[in-house]
Amino acid sequence: MSSNVLVTGGAGFIGSHICQRLLDRGDAVICLDSFEPDYDPALKRSNIAALTERAGFDLIEGDIRDKSLLDHVAKTRRIEAVMHLAARTGVRSSMTSPAAYADVNFHGTAQILEMARDYSIENFIFASSSSVYGDRIETPFKESDSVDQPASPYAATKSAGELLCNSFNQIFGINISCLRYFTVYGPRQRPGMAIHRFCSMIMQGKPVSMYGDGSSERDYTYIDDIVDGTLLALDKCAGFEIFNLGNHQGIRLDELIEGIGRSCGLEYSIERQPEHSGDVSKTCACLEKSRARLGYEPKVSIAEGLDRFVNWFTSQNQTSIC
Repeated sequence: MSSNVLVTGGAGFIGSHICQRLLDRGDAVICLDSFEPDYDPALKRSNIAALTERAGFDLIEGDIRDKSLLDHVAKTRRIEAVMHLAARTGVRSSMTSPAAYADVNFHGTAQILEMARDYSIENFIFASSSSVYGDRIETPFKESDSVDQPASPYAATKSAGELLCNSFNQIFGINISCLRYFTVYGPRQRPGMAIHRFCSMIMQGKPVSMYGDGSSERDYTYIDDIVDGTLLALDKCAGFEIFNLGNHQGIRLDELIEGIGRSCGLEYSIERQPEHSGDVSKTCACLEKSRARLGYEPKVSIAEGLDRFVNWFTSQNQTSIC
């Protein structure tokens, strides 16, 4: 049965893929995005350019902190579910602008939750992050692990957002699932993210800037798998739940760069840089709960995912370093 779904941050990397998949399966989509210039807004507009021509897609430009706008949207559209992806993103930039991150990621989330409460929207998806686990040694990360030692302001805002969601579930009865995304990559990825930057450097024949000694590990998860898990969570949203959405396959940073070089078919050199504060040594998702409760199963290997990304990158002729 089709639904009317509000997707905040719907013009972004993950949001645009979710909007597309919702439309493909017959849902109506209300895309709310502020097109903030954290990176080129033209790229965000290109993400949804094809969607704006499709029936059932409604684009609203505005800020999630604007209560009057949210009231207008809820009064003039029938909204049956919210997928809240809008956020200030990035661990490193949160170190320089923590108050801005708190304002958007916490205050903005509170405004969206209030809208859901005020207009009796029963189902709510909150896009959280694997960063909430902090710099843990024990892997894989389980949803039951403590998340009270975030390594960055960004991680702290996501952890706080989960707590806020929990309170809205308990007090107001909204069904809420918090999804901890593990290092998502794929077509339309933000230019500042690692795989995009590395690919750009290799394509231009420039040294690849590698922070640290290359031993840090990430659970890189292809966008199609993330969208699959997110829609499963939407369809099975009940009570309050937290789910990991990852690939359960950690890869070292130096191995990732090697894989990108292989997918590009080019030689490259490494330029080592000091580690960034706020970065964690490794991430790896325990998927037992997501598999059991959602039927989530990642399908795209890192080798296949990198090939897909490089094919998209070259087709877009995106070879500028951002």
